[in-house]
Amino acid sequence: MKQRCFNPKQKDYKNYGGRGIKVCDEWLDFINFYKWAMNNGYNEELTIERNDYNGNYEPKNCTWVTVQQQAGTKGRITL
Repeated sequence: MKQRCFNPKQKDYKNYGGRGIKVCDEWLDFINFYKWAMNNGYNEELTIERNDYNGNYEPKNCTWVTVQQQAGTKGRITL
């Protein structure tokens, strides 16, 4: 998540940081992110998804979904 948003050398940067998508300041501290994840349904079979795909990685915009659910949203992204 942080690599996609902040590292221009990361292969997916153009689709995240290159479009202005960021990780909120609160989540830059892993402990804060971990606490949010554990309190919001995280398990190893889920992946994080931004509800507004143009929005940032932040508590009010993220949820946990299955890989299959997330794959169903990729087609709606316009770059």
